[in-house]
Amino acid sequence: MLVSGRGSNLRALLEAERQSDYPAQVVAVATNRAGCPALALARERQLASRSFPISEYGGSLERRDQEMAAWLLGRGARLLVLAGYDRILTDPLLSAFPQRILNLHNSLLPAFAGTMHAVEEALAHGVKITGCTVHLVAPELVDGGPIVLQAAVEVRDDDTSASLLERIHQQEWRILPEAVRLLSLDQLRMDGRRVVRVAS
Repeated sequence: MLVSGRGSNLRALLEAERQSDYPAQVVAVATNRAGCPALALARERQLASRSFPISEYGGSLERRDQEMAAWLLGRGARLLVLAGYDRILTDPLLSAFPQRILNLHNSLLPAFAGTMHAVEEALAHGVKITGCTVHLVAPELVDGGPIVLQAAVEVRDDDTSASLLERIHQQEWRILPEAVRLLSLDQLRMDGRRVVRVAS
């Protein structure tokens, strides 16, 4: 997993893998932010974890992503999950996990794509329904890859960004583990831009 924030989706995946029939396991957690709570959670759970601050790579995203990809592959990672990771991936990571990278975004894509403030933008826009999306990462398309799963969340008249985000999180914790399960079992296939579930 690549993380930058509080780690609630990491916690959801760790909870999912406690089920005896769950087909995936978190083997490594990497971050661009050394002080993020998600990294502390990974260390608390004794997971392989490491911070990759851009300052250590002379500002080069590609150099950083190349070392991150090598580190993840060296720990047995077969697919990559971005949960609150706030940087766009460059070719070394994209090439290391082709069609095996899931990203979680807190809107119903394609609405409010390409921002870390999708919840605030949804409120400001006045939408009545928002939600969250898990999609496959596609090169050169920020939040534009093929959609795997989505969940809708009603926007209430008295919502703040915090209250709305909390209800969106409840859905993220449900659909992200399911998307990881489907990808792990090779139960997803592409039909043009559409992602179709298939039996294994």
